[in-house]
Amino acid sequence: MFNVGDKVVYPMHGAGIIEAIEEREFLGEKRRYYIMRMPIGDMRVMVPTDATGEVGLRQVMSPEDVEQVLAILRSKSTKMSSNWNRRYRANMEKIKSGDAFEVAGVVRNLIHRDKEKGLSSGEKKMLDSARQILVSELVLAQDIGEEEAEDLVDRLAAI
Repeated sequence: MFNVGDKVVYPMHGAGIIEAIEEREFLGEKRRYYIMRMPIGDMRVMVPTDATGEVGLRQVMSPEDVEQVLAILRSKSTKMSSNWNRRYRANMEKIKSGDAFEVAGVVRNLIHRDKEKGLSSGEKKMLDSARQILVSELVLAQDIGEEEAEDLVDRLAAI
């Protein structure tokens, strides 16, 4: 159970802050929802309180996890399939997992691949999405601005 003010991550959407817990009625069914404000994009998301496990809602990463994510970004890229379709599916699964370490690995690998061989338009969109998810979590985990988090990710992954 999360509380108002908690910083959480919603896989595929990024990190946000729970602003309220409200009961709403949809299609004749009353349910309690976390109302999250996403600091990047100024979006609001409603997540049923009884479905947090299903959707993978979790606390933002700890300071120790931030250090591990930064180390992943600094490290060499891992081997990816040369088959575009397999590579895309594997990366999408990692992003959907909501695991910050997996997302950081996807960002690092796609940035390195873009420098070496370029990316297809689909992989460019995937990189933008994964990068945004990672940046949003770093913003809340480190209490830094969006631009600073973007610069950090880009600088470390480009090494």
